[in-house]
Amino acid sequence: MNLYEADFYRWTREQSQFLGDREWEKLDIECLVEELVELGNRHEQQLESRLRILLAHLLKWQFQAERRSNSWQATIREQRRGTKRLLDKNPSLKSYLPEAFAIGYEDGLDLAVKETNLSFDTFPLECPYSLEQVLNNNFLPK
Repeated sequence: MNLYEADFYRWTREQSQFLGDREWEKLDIECLVEELVELGNRHEQQLESRLRILLAHLLKWQFQAERRSNSWQATIREQRRGTKRLLDKNPSLKSYLPEAFAIGYEDGLDLAVKETNLSFDTFPLECPYSLEQVLNNNFLPK
């Protein structure tokens, strides 16, 4: 078992030191590449997660209007801000936005069903909101 598998934290510290000292021959290139790819994947997953929660709450807002609350509205605002910050800090992530939006709706639909106890048939199969509406601070479905 190599250090990467045995003590990840120590491995990261050593790799950082090697990079800083320009000790290229000591770098674990294969594992560094793997970690960089995973780091990018985490940003994609964070975008998907924020959209999942945001879309679920928009669905709940629209289809369970009698239960609307400040908590739901605060969650919608929070997820919009978090999504915008993530995209502002990682502009190239915008190219992944259409795919993340589709994944977010699919997962958000499941979350809305789970949290409302309404049937899947209650909700549209396709997202009823545009990406622009979802990210618009002034948009709340009727």
